[in-house]
Parts: sequence; C-alpha cells; structure tokens
Amino acid sequence: MALTREQMAQRVARELQDGFYVNLGIGIPTLVANYVPDGMDVMLQSENGLLGMGAFPTEAELDADMINAGKQTVTARKGASIFNSADSFAMIRGGHVDLTVLGAFEVDIDGNIASWMIPGKLVKGMGGAMDLVAGAENIIVIMTHASKDGASKLLTKCSLPLTGAGCIKRVLTDLAYLEIENGAFVLKERAPGVSVEEIVAKTEGKLIVPEHVPEMVFA
Repeated sequence: MALTREQMAQRVARELQDGFYVNLGIGIPTLVANYVPDGMDVMLQSENGLLGMGAFPTEAELDADMINAGKQTVTARKGASIFNSADSFAMIRGGHVDLTVLGAFEVDIDGNIASWMIPGKLVKGMGGAMDLVAGAENIIVIMTHASKDGASKLLTKCSLPLTGAGCIKRVLTDLAYLEIENGAFVLKERAPGVSVEEIVAKTEGKLIVPEHVPEMVFA
C-alpha cells in the first residue's frame, strides 16, 4: 500500500538531527514540520525570510501575516528570527542549511532534478529551488513514484527542464526510499505492503535491489 502524504513526511522527519537548520519546500515537504521528534531542536527555514518555523497553526493561533514560502500560514517557535529574503538567500547560498527537503516532477540516475516547470503549463517561476539545490549538500526529494497515468518519475534521464544537476542523493516516494549511487537508484526501504516487483516495474532508471529490502515501520 502506497504511503500517505503524512507517512511520507513522517519518514523524512526521521532524517532530522538535533541542531539542524532545515528548509522545507512547497507541498508535501511542509508537512515534515508536524513530525519533528519530541525533544529534538531543529530550526526550520523558509526562503521568504523566516528561521524557526513551527507546526501549522490552530484556528486560535492563526496569523495571516505569518506565512511560509508557499503562502501557507505557519507559526514561529521560540527563538525564531524574521528577516528579508536577501538575507535568507545569503544563508541558503552560503551553505548554512543542513538539510533541504524538496518536491520534484522527475529525478534521474545522475542525481539531476526537474521540479519547476512543465512546458506548455503556466508557471510563476523557479522560486528558491535552484538556490536550494546549489547551496545544500544534503537534499531529500519527496514525491510520488509515478505520475497519475502510471509513468515513472525515477528516470534514466530527466525529460523536463532541470532545476539542478548532479545534486540529489536521496529520494523518498510513496512506494520506497532510495539512494542514488554510481549512476543507479539503490532500493533501501519499501512502503508497508508494497512489493519489490511493483517498485521495479515503476522505476524506469537503473535500479539496484539488495537481497533484503526492509519495510518501513510506522507507529
């Protein structure tokens, strides 16, 4: 059974470490904020100029002026800082973000990522994704394994305009957790109830399957 959006965010949250500065991209990545492990001190950064995002607000906490880069309302934790986007991008470009979590349309076996446009469709622009993939060493892509029509998003070569080249090493999909090594996807974990055969069938790019692939465990 494919992972839900919440389970995907919960699995990625396991990659957080105490003291990390973390940028969460638009979409599913924003949900990671709701699964920071208890007792862990993580500072979530948004490229519009907020360091120290908290979980999404309750109705009582709602402040229409407190938003993330995706224009969703958010909360600020104790010790948060608010600054302009120029300072925010200086932080990103300077390599001061420990972990970046991004959505994507496609990822390929060379670690290329396409996440910002589909030709023929209206887009507002790349946003901060190009800076994030260029300025971060530690990136996790979180996305569905295949499109709605069943086409694989894990490719031999990206077909869409690239956001960044050779920058992705880890991918979490609704079916599996994979790492990119030596021109191939390496299957590390599979979603509960999802077979290795289904993952193989929905992965276009070269896939290395170890002898034992554990299932993810959720409480």
